Amino acid sequence: MEERNIRPNELANLSGVTPSTVYSMLDERRKELSINTIKKLCDGLEITLGEFFSTELFDNLEQEIK
Repeated sequence: MEERNIRPNELANLSGVTPSTVYSMLDERRKELSINTIKKLCDGLEITLGEFFSTELFDNLEQEIK
């Protein structure tokens, strides 16, 4: 959103999700988000899931199962 200079309500409208979905996604305490919601957000931003997940942020996540 920051890169495209859009607000949460705009992303919700572009993606076909509720504004509360976008706002809850922005809550740092939230750890889980469905892949269906991520796909809708990517569609709204006109990017692929591959582009979304292809960042160092995801490469450097700590493994959940040890």
